[in-house]
Amino acid sequence: MTDTPATDAASSDELVFYTHPMSRGRMVRWLLEEIGQPYRTKVIDFGPPMKTETYLAINPMGKVPAIRHGGTVVTETGAICAYLADAFPAAGLAPPAGSRARGDYYRWLMFAAGPVEAVATNTAMGFELPPGKGGMAGYGSRDLVVETLKGLLQGRSSVAGDRFSAADLYLAAELGWMMQFGIFPKEPEFIAYVTPLATRPAAVRAREIDDALLAKHPHPFMKAPG
Repeated sequence: MTDTPATDAASSDELVFYTHPMSRGRMVRWLLEEIGQPYRTKVIDFGPPMKTETYLAINPMGKVPAIRHGGTVVTETGAICAYLADAFPAAGLAPPAGSRARGDYYRWLMFAAGPVEAVATNTAMGFELPPGKGGMAGYGSRDLVVETLKGLLQGRSSVAGDRFSAADLYLAAELGWMMQFGIFPKEPEFIAYVTPLATRPAAVRAREIDDALLAKHPHPFMKAPG
């Protein structure tokens, strides 16, 4: 862990980001850079540092990412993205409350955080559903998720209305990672959607920050990008 202990006194508006540079925290870093507000990073290494009493007071699951915004703690990447988009509305990362686009925003953000995450984890671990049990898994099958996303993204640059949102950030980051490691195929629809989003200035800044941190905080089981 870097900086001061997780139990240090928080100002009413201070934004603290708990992460590791080779984790889903990279999504949150991108979102924070899109928001453009000051935040403090506390890098926590995998293993014992994530299981200390100090950090478990932030996230009892002992994992990253997490944020603390003043006295509010939020864990789980999808929830963090939704919270930050609402907490900093000037960034325009969520459709207006009550708009029809808000329904699509929630739908596809939760689809990314639910079925897509589940199928990614199961595929990466080599787990295959028993025949006839797809309905119990929540995502049906890897092929069904892939085809659903292909249909969603065909000819579209955003999934909620006509502008970039936190749902696009989550989904694009996720698809980019999954294609990189062969978990999802490099479908033309996926590449056309992910490529321009990955070149957004905030995305580039976020990658540069986390890639630089990897030299001091390597993942015990994964190689750094590049």
